[in-house]
Amino acid sequence: MLRAEEIKAAKGKLGVLLVGLGAVSTTFVAGVEAIRNGKAQAIGSVSQMATIRLGKRTENRSPLIKDFVPLANLDDIEFLAWDIFAEDAYEAALKAGVLEKTQIDSLEQELRSLKPHKAVFSTDYVKKLDGTHVKKADSKWDLAQQLMDDIRKFAEEKQISRMVMAWAASTEVYLEADPVHWTIDSFEQAMKDNHPAIAPSMIYAYASLKLGIPFVNGAPNLNLEIPALRELAVINKVPVGGKDFKTGQTLMKTIIAPGLKARMIGVNGWFSTNILGNRDGEVLDDPESFKTKEVSKLSVLESILEQDKYPELYEDLYHKVRINYYPPRGDNKESWDNIDIVGWLGYPMQIKINFLCRDSILAAPVLLDLVLFIDLAQRCEMFGVQEWLSFFWKSPMTAPGLQPENDLFIQQTKLKNTLRYMMKEDMITHLGLEYYDQM
Repeated sequence: MLRAEEIKAAKGKLGVLLVGLGAVSTTFVAGVEAIRNGKAQAIGSVSQMATIRLGKRTENRSPLIKDFVPLANLDDIEFLAWDIFAEDAYEAALKAGVLEKTQIDSLEQELRSLKPHKAVFSTDYVKKLDGTHVKKADSKWDLAQQLMDDIRKFAEEKQISRMVMAWAASTEVYLEADPVHWTIDSFEQAMKDNHPAIAPSMIYAYASLKLGIPFVNGAPNLNLEIPALRELAVINKVPVGGKDFKTGQTLMKTIIAPGLKARMIGVNGWFSTNILGNRDGEVLDDPESFKTKEVSKLSVLESILEQDKYPELYEDLYHKVRINYYPPRGDNKESWDNIDIVGWLGYPMQIKINFLCRDSILAAPVLLDLVLFIDLAQRCEMFGVQEWLSFFWKSPMTAPGLQPENDLFIQQTKLKNTLRYMMKEDMITHLGLEYYDQM
């Protein structure tokens, strides 16, 4: 790992390769264009708006993160996208219905310039969608080669120095690891054999890692977790991260659950339900895709509350998650949580949460932060799973055999301490010893 003055500079253009040009990607692209045109602020972006304390409190050093670590400049970003529909980013943004038309119109020239390549897609893995803008080939191996050709041409045409690929497309059907996932050789042979255990997201991840490009998985799909792709990331020294952007209801869980545990308040039940009307909601209306999302969302509470350590408080926790497709709501997801808690002497209490959020508005700054931070990791020569980016994921990946950390506040400490370590600053423990040091 390179540190401080050793870190490679963010010179040249950064290519951002977007798998899916739907609500999240168009909101992200429009936001970046608006910010660098001076039409908006990067609200929600940790990399752009958060500060980081350095040294003792008495030193009063709290620069913006973007001024502390050598992140890529937003003006240096170029976009490439793949999608199953041929509409450019302007038409796709209008269809997504996240942003006001007047705002989209103000960025029409920039959005029109982003036209998606044909996507790798199969209704075997996303059953509620079907598109005509899809690559054709004799094998999944050939599809991977087509993706790599798209990337090479983009890099040459736009004179790209570095790239990051992000899965911002739909949740695939639930898959479990298969023997063909165990090694790179067996994985590559399975692609040539069109094996059903090789999903489109795995093909994108393979193409990215094969070319030495960092990959972030914004959905709960099985891809980076399989041994073959983990091995490929290590061999090619590529940083990766996932999975599933942490936005609405799960964000609330990672804020509230740590507080309840910190005060040793018991939890008997946590019922969560959502209504969502965008393309993501339509996909999740399929039980097989919902199961993939459900596994991701259910894992959060169990890891935070640590039921094995606190059986008196959490052993009988009943956790239920529901997602309902409701077209009139569009991208404006609404979630309800009922939390049955237990206090002093066993007395029951309840917490009710009604979160009317905008899913893509929350996801777009997360995507920006992940792109910039994982590019930084690449320039620091960090590779494999980047656990320090757990702050941004619903179901954070870890090294094999380790439990993920889902407590948002521990995740934030890990994120900022990693940045301090990169720049050879002391990590902050919050012991508050300044007063005693002066005595």
